Amino acid sequence: MSELTLTVMRLGFLAVLWLFVIVAVQVIRSDLFGTRVTQRATARRPEPQGASPRRADRGRPAPQPQPQPQPRGRQRRGAPTKLVITEGSLAGTTVALQGQTITLGRAHDSTIVLDDDYASGRHARIYPDRDGQWIVEDLGSTNGTYLDRGRLTTPVPIPTGAPIRIGKTVLELRK
Repeated sequence: MSELTLTVMRLGFLAVLWLFVIVAVQVIRSDLFGTRVTQRATARRPEPQGASPRRADRGRPAPQPQPQPQPRGRQRRGAPTKLVITEGSLAGTTVALQGQTITLGRAHDSTIVLDDDYASGRHARIYPDRDGQWIVEDLGSTNGTYLDRGRLTTPVPIPTGAPIRIGKTVLELRK
């Protein structure tokens, strides 16, 4: 073999070796520090006409705007209008009830992302029924969902002000 071929093979082997080391360090880093969790913005500012979305700059397609669901009818008098988190890491957070399903859990695509070791990825959901009453349903979570100290086994209507407990997080429907 010529000296040039041997040198090129040595440099190629060295490059592959460094690539392996870099990938191994990235895997160890992600195992130690986990994935980056970003905070959800409560309200997004409209972007100026012709401006490119920030996500498209990172190589991802821009999200398509989703139409808001129309309410099924007039809301009952005295019906709750907001979901308030009273205990847990999100204490003080308020979510307006607009007739859509609210999912709760540790999954990043949940409506309310719970940073709670006792919450499952898809823990529970709260949704309106045809009569305008709100229903809470446990989605097969490991540690359960509790309504007024009782563990849920079936979907149950939520009385206004009744505490819903998911791990260390407590939520209430309020007017």
